[in-house]
Amino acid sequence: MPLQNRVAPDGDLHAIAARGTMMGNRGGRLHDPATRTLVTSSWRSRRWIACRLCFKKRQRDVMGSGYTELFFLDEVTALADGHRPCFECRRADARAFQQAWKAARNIATPPRADDMDLELHRERRDGHVKRSHKAKLDDLPVGAILRFGDDLLALHPSGLKVWSFAGYLPARGDHAKAHHTLVDVLTPPAILACFLAGYRPCWHPSAAAT
Repeated sequence: MPLQNRVAPDGDLHAIAARGTMMGNRGGRLHDPATRTLVTSSWRSRRWIACRLCFKKRQRDVMGSGYTELFFLDEVTALADGHRPCFECRRADARAFQQAWKAARNIATPPRADDMDLELHRERRDGHVKRSHKAKLDDLPVGAILRFGDDLLALHPSGLKVWSFAGYLPARGDHAKAHHTLVDVLTPPAILACFLAGYRPCWHPSAAAT
């Protein structure tokens, strides 16, 4: 049976076999190691990170005695849920994200990880519910994920893509209506600001193929 550790852009955790291209965590263990099922709240601390699947040949017992390993389709998905790049296994990306954060706010020094985590946590959750915000689609940067009707859409450089656990699918004709209304944006405002300041997230290969 698949473990319930696959993350959707709306923050929900699903039991899906495919693992995606990125791993992360929400600051600790969310599961019972004996049963490998979720038993606690959906996070343990404000430190939500997005990591590489492989790093220094380390091997992990998924949902074992340590933190709960979460899996994302790609970085665009992880950022929509409010995770940021890991400073250990993705140092170059983390530094680039940090610099984009600095540029977006026009501050003198790069922010500390704790400062970013504090702001992101305020933006990604309203209690235990995923926080979203309204915006016009044409005002959103590439990398944003939004909800439109029953679909989750991602704004790729080539246009809108339909998000799924298996990968991105082409947008349908009715998705063009999203350009003429306010949409429900899942990606936190602080991360949208980083996109506007030049941070370029990693996409699943299917985004370029559709």
